[in-house]
This record gives sequence, structure tokens and C-alpha cells, in this order.
Amino acid sequence: MGKPILLTVDDDPSVSRAVARDLRRRYGDDYRVVRADSADAALEALREVRLRGDRVAVLLADYRMPGMTGIEFLEQAMDLFPQARRALLTAYADTDAAIEAINLVDVDHYLLKPWEPPEEKLYPVLDSLIEMWKATGEREITETRIIGHRWSPQSYEIRDFLARSGVPYRWYTSEDAEGQALLKAAGLDEDAVPVVLTESGEPLVQPTIADVAAQVGLSTEPTGDFYDLVIVGGGPAGLGAAVYGASEGLRTVLVERLATGGQAGQSSRIENYLGFPEGVSGSQLTDRARRQASRFGAELLTARKVVGLEATGPQRKVHLDDGTCISAHAVLLSTGVSYRHLDAAGADDFVGRGVYYGSAATEASACEGEHVVIVGGANSAGQAAVFFSRYAAKVTIAVRGPNLERTMSHYLIQQIEAIDNIEVRTCTEVAECAGSDHLDRIVLRHNPTGETETVTCAHLFIFIGAAPRTDWLPEELTRDGSGFVKTGTDLLDAGARPKGWEPERDPWPLESSIPGVFVAGDVRATSVKRVASAVGEGAMAVTLVHQYLALT
Repeated sequence: MGKPILLTVDDDPSVSRAVARDLRRRYGDDYRVVRADSADAALEALREVRLRGDRVAVLLADYRMPGMTGIEFLEQAMDLFPQARRALLTAYADTDAAIEAINLVDVDHYLLKPWEPPEEKLYPVLDSLIEMWKATGEREITETRIIGHRWSPQSYEIRDFLARSGVPYRWYTSEDAEGQALLKAAGLDEDAVPVVLTESGEPLVQPTIADVAAQVGLSTEPTGDFYDLVIVGGGPAGLGAAVYGASEGLRTVLVERLATGGQAGQSSRIENYLGFPEGVSGSQLTDRARRQASRFGAELLTARKVVGLEATGPQRKVHLDDGTCISAHAVLLSTGVSYRHLDAAGADDFVGRGVYYGSAATEASACEGEHVVIVGGANSAGQAAVFFSRYAAKVTIAVRGPNLERTMSHYLIQQIEAIDNIEVRTCTEVAECAGSDHLDRIVLRHNPTGETETVTCAHLFIFIGAAPRTDWLPEELTRDGSGFVKTGTDLLDAGARPKGWEPERDPWPLESSIPGVFVAGDVRATSVKRVASAVGEGAMAVTLVHQYLALT
């Protein structure tokens, strides 16, 4: 690993050079000084640093910058390097704002311009920040390398899993000279890909997601056999419950079949979530929630599939696909929903090879200058269209309905209308997907007329419908006709309690037809399909778990 990084960002080139000069003079032997002339350039540099697995010790940002203030930059940078120490460089007239930033945005310090002499006004502050950073005990981030085929579904699944889990990695295609050299060094050929190389150099040949999770240091095994609360599903509702459950003293474990975040974690920008006036990406929100839940002591298990639920006396048992079982006093179901299958000829043949369910951010760079088609008319589809419009030459939203107003938020519709390279085709659906080794064209059908059109398209992202993941649940757990889990008063039939219900009380809100099994988020019948409501239901479920535990 290289030297830890001191990053400085200032839109005034002369100031930027002066700060970098003074930093190198004092810290150049032990730290690498990186400077940027804009907040956007600095964030891009930090993303590259994160993927390389390098460390950032201190971030120093000018307060007044066009487009993005130093406070806004530091807030976004926190999501990439939460352990880095943060300081504002500000003029005397802005000291009140700097002090407010320290209180509200967790900025560590501020420095006044000019900082001459640096021995008195700059270095003591930086010395303190560096010592604070060292005290966190942050380790060097290990680097995971993936060698695979460009259009391999297995390679895509591994990259998508690591990206959604916040694990830095390097990606090499087996056709590249460097990828071939790595395969040769491992004693493998192209038939072995995808291959994952851990930091130790151990090759994992065509590994499962669970194998990858275990090798990169993600938790996959519970530390105990019995808990107060088992949460099944790591979307906003599950993460919210993990934070509140662990913070309130419940021994809590969350089990997620892939990566935490759910569909919300794949959103490129959520702009209507309370407390984020500039919006927040799903990955940023998920990463913050993960860190928060872990800090309170919740266990987060990834790449573990739950296949069964059993009520045995006062115990609630969750069965995993490897035959193991986790028992608890109470269970929260927050499994969310999955996108519905695209009923188009040839679509199944290209999943992971041009056809993707959800917003595959790892494919963004591959969409540069291409035609991207988004299927669906809800917020997730709109957010994806806005995101990919930054890369693609053209983005087409294909929606079966006559307009977007019925299914998409007004603010997103306004954004889409203002972006020149996005077109919306209503009353339209994908009839066919075609190509050779990957998707290269699709057939769009205009339903009112039946007319079809073949268009060039190598990237098709699908956001249609919402199918609950409830087929693994026992028969005695009541669901509606679409498979969503009923709770509370929805379980009462003409005032009668559910069949087999034993407590001398009606089911509580968010409680299923099995006492002690609660439901939150999109998987719950009649729930509001929004991130904020899912988080709220996760928190509310923990309150009900406390009430349930008091009676058992």
C-alpha cells in the first residue's frame, strides 16, 4: 500500500498550490499530498482512491467554492472515507458558518486564511488531525481483484455484490494483458474465470457469492445460536430495525441474502428523503446505516439465504440454506420485493449480459456513448434514467402506461423533462431481446397500434412491478392474493382473530398471524412503498418487539 493521503481542495489555483506546497514541506516524507481545483474533481479522486484500497488521513476543503461548498463536499466525502479527519479553510468573515459546520456536519476544525506562518497556524492543526486519524486504528484496505469476461453474468454478479457491499476491488477482463498475466501467475487459463484474487493472492475459481463474502471479510456466520431479534432482509426497513434494536439493548442479528440496502441501495440518487436536501445515493445511505447498526452491536450477515421460519413454543426459528438455524424471541420480516420478470422473447438469455434487473451502477462506464433503455415508470426507473443520462448518448424510458404522473414523483418528472438525452415512450413495452454473445438490439412495441421498432441497445435495465419474496414462509403465515404479508387489523375477519392465534389479544400493528413475527417495509401488505416509511416501520417494529418480550 502507498502512503496515506492528505487531500486539499480549493477552486483558487494559487491557494491550492500554496496549501499543497506547505503540506508537502512538512508531511511529504510520510504522506502523499493530493490537490484538486473543484469539489467534483476531489470526489472523483476519492472514488478512485477508495477502489485502489488506499487510505485518506485528512481532508482540507475551502469553504466557498462554486457548485458545491466545502461543507457539502466534506459531507459527501464522509461516505467514502468516514475515518478521515475533516477541516475547513475559510476567510474570517465566514467563521460563523465554519463553527456551524463543526456542530452540524462533524467537521473537526477550521483554518483561517491566510495561514502564515504555517508553523504556527497550519501545522499544529494538521498534527492534531493526523493524530486523531491514527488513533482510530484504521487499517489499510485490502485489495480484491476480479478477472472475468466482459459479458459474463457470473463476473457481473460478483462485481455488483462487492460494489453494493462497499468493498473496493479492481476489475480485469481476461482479454487484457494484465488480466492474462494474473491468470498465468495463478496457474489458470481463461476457462477458469471468473477468478477472484484476495490480498493474499489466493485464487477463488468461479466462487459463489457466499465464498466471496467470506474471503473479503464480510460477516456470514452468526456468533450465537439465540438472539432477542432476528431480522430477515437488509433493506431500509431491516437496517432501521437493526439500528434501533441494537441501540436499545436487544441482541440483534440481520440476515441478508445478497448485499444490504435492497432496491433502495441501488438507487443512484434519493432526493425526497428527510434530512438530505441535496439528495443522497442509495449506496451512501446504506453504508451509513450499516456502520451505524454495527457501531451499536448488531450483527449483519450477508450472502445468507433464509429458507424457512418455524414457531416452536416461545422460540422463533429461522432456517438457513446450509441447514443451520438461528433462534430468537422475535423475528422481523423485511425481505422487500424483487422486480418482476420481463416477459419478452430472449430476455432470459441476456441477464447479466446486457439485461439487468435494477440499477447496475457497475455498468455505468460501459454505457458511455451508448443507447440505454429503462423499462418501468416508478421512481426507481426515473432515478436510473437520470443517472445513466450522464454517461449514455441516449436514454429511453419505456413505460406501459399513458404517462408517468400516476407512478412517478413530480420532482423526478421535472428532472427528466429537463434532460435533453432522455426520451419517454408511453404505452410501450419490450417485445424481444436479441444479440450474439451479449444484447445488442431490442424490439419495442407500441401497444395501442401494435407497431414494432427494432432499436440498437446494449444495456437494458428493468424496473417493473414488485413481487414479494415470501414463497419460503410457512402456510400458517397469512398473505394476500399477491403474496404480501398481512398484519394487524388486516388479519381480523369480521372481528375474528386468525386461525391458530393463541394470545388473548388482537394482533398488534406490524404483527403477522404468527405471534412474535413482525413485518416491515415493502413486503407488508398495504405498506407505503417509500424508503422513509420503511425505515419508520423498522423502528416501530422494534417498539412492538419490546412489548412482545415483556409478555413472554
